Amino acid sequence: MSNERRDRAATSSDVAQLAGVSRSAVSRTFTAGASVAPDTRDRVLAAARALKYRPNQIARSLITNRSMLIALAISHLDNQFYPPVVERFVEAFAAIGYRVLLFITRGETSYEPLLDELLRYHVDGVVLASSGSASLIAECRAAGLPIILFNNAGLDDETPHVLGRNLEGATTVAHFLLAGGHRRFAFLAGLPGVATSEQRGAAFARAITAASHAPPVVVVGGYTYDVAYDATTALLATAEPPDALFCANDHMALAALNSAVAAGRQPGRDLSIVGFDDVDIAGWPMLALTSYSQPMTTMVDTTVSMLDALIRHTPLVRSTYQIAGRLVVRGSARSPDTGIVTDADGTRIWQLPSGGTETMSTP
Repeated sequence: MSNERRDRAATSSDVAQLAGVSRSAVSRTFTAGASVAPDTRDRVLAAARALKYRPNQIARSLITNRSMLIALAISHLDNQFYPPVVERFVEAFAAIGYRVLLFITRGETSYEPLLDELLRYHVDGVVLASSGSASLIAECRAAGLPIILFNNAGLDDETPHVLGRNLEGATTVAHFLLAGGHRRFAFLAGLPGVATSEQRGAAFARAITAASHAPPVVVVGGYTYDVAYDATTALLATAEPPDALFCANDHMALAALNSAVAAGRQPGRDLSIVGFDDVDIAGWPMLALTSYSQPMTTMVDTTVSMLDALIRHTPLVRSTYQIAGRLVVRGSARSPDTGIVTDADGTRIWQLPSGGTETMSTP
């Protein structure tokens, strides 16, 4: 090896020369998903190790006009649904050569700072997994920036999105509680104007009133533990407290569980509490939260495939995906006499009789 080569960083040309291959073969070797013969790949990697070569992503981005960076915007990580979501996004995007930049919006109403950062980093695409705004989506579209809404609904009919089946899930929860003999219902909502919460609440109320019961009492939990805890405490102190409480997500349902225990109520006996998401800790024995699951892995992988297609200017097969979940039954809710089946892994699932669900059409 010449002194000149030792005095500077190795380039792809150096690797190609040592490996006896073309520069394009070196490029394909370090490009996720690219086609390269196994023998060629082995020779390139061996030469790269010998030369201590690392691909220059900045230089590559100047050539390809792609940064290989994806922006993932999330409101906050207190909600236990989202840490595994972030981890899966990082893994799935890395598998096809992207790196993820995480932006925590903390429920901010102004998205100008976020938009400025997205453009400054020259990200290739955006996953909006927070309570976003139509203006942010419009700005991304105007800038030619591909964007997918994750676990979001109602912000923009034209923007591709992936979410769980909100209407079907909430309707299933309602029929589960009705089958369990409950008579007084309440819904712990997220925030006014957030479509995901409003869809779940509306479907729940329709199913309850269709069964000739009074509409559920609606209280706002604000998507935070403290607000949800206080709202549940106030609800249970009323003259006619509910015997069934459906929560718009598990984060608030866990707060409701603690509030109920503090008020002297035993979940599953005095009060049935059901969440939405089926986060990992919902299955902890001390919590045992009944919850309608959102199939996180499928939702994330679908989002990744869609955004990669948009970045590559490949037409989408469809712009909206609603991924079916299931109602996982645990000790926080009184179980009906019928409808519960046990999976091969021992998970107890309640199945709504055929024809009883309400679904949202998907193109």
